[in-house]
Amino acid sequence: MKKQAISIDLGGTAIKYTLVNEAFELSNYKSIPSLAHESAESVINQLGIAIEDCCLFAQKQEAKITGIGIGTPGIVDDKYRTVLGGADNIVGWKNIALADILEKRFNVPVVVENDANMMALGELASGAGRDCENVVFMTVGTGIGGALCINGQLFSGHQNRGGELGHIPLIIDGEDCSCGSVGCLEQYASTSALVRRFAERAKEAKLKLDREINGELIVELFKQEDPIAVQSINEHCYFLGRGVAAFINIFSPQKVLIGGGISEAGDFYIDKIAQTAFKYAMPDCAANSLVEGATLGNKAACIGAASLVFKL
Repeated sequence: MKKQAISIDLGGTAIKYTLVNEAFELSNYKSIPSLAHESAESVINQLGIAIEDCCLFAQKQEAKITGIGIGTPGIVDDKYRTVLGGADNIVGWKNIALADILEKRFNVPVVVENDANMMALGELASGAGRDCENVVFMTVGTGIGGALCINGQLFSGHQNRGGELGHIPLIIDGEDCSCGSVGCLEQYASTSALVRRFAERAKEAKLKLDREINGELIVELFKQEDPIAVQSINEHCYFLGRGVAAFINIFSPQKVLIGGGISEAGDFYIDKIAQTAFKYAMPDCAANSLVEGATLGNKAACIGAASLVFKL
């Protein structure tokens, strides 16, 4: 009987779920609302619906469910069991013994890990980080998340409370950050920061746009050589590149992988970040490092979740 893992990527808006086999091939890939704005109980109920759907599909395919892997926002204990907190986009998502709750209900092993960590594990298992042991993974979006893989293992600091790549200090006495500090990389190099800084410049220039300002629009205008978009993208990639240079100097990884929607803008985007990174990184530290785009997109966390299940 074929072995399958139920893999779940829990977000503030949706729950993406699928079955993954040992070759990291996906089936029954679906999405349902997470109801994260309601309560933790509502989210757990939705997770149950997703798992039941996968179990039914597996039964029809005569596949054996070996476990359930869940990627979630927030801090998870270092034994992959309990969500401790730190997920601002899910109401009441704190001190939730998620693995215990779901194991009792479905009678299979459950592992839970931070969603960015799951994405990194996915890229190591089946994506751009395949065959690498030392990788820095960054995801650029509303904020900047990420994960560190050292000697093939996740490194998240004591009690899983580290790995906050978006919150390295970048600018002394810089802008206030949502984390409570100032001048963080996230505040200057996230897609949200790019949109905000472009909008400010567009307003000053009295530029009239008939579309919502987002990363996709700015990239489109950049390719049309709009001067405000060019300035904003160049600045954004410069800030990101300085952050990447810091990670190269500290970890000297085989690869720095950059994910998130905007990372799919085109080769020019990754190239710009890499140019700045290698300009400011120490040559000896960067001698064996590459900067590349992640390749698995929205499916990375589900593949990473399966990779943990298959290691149980």
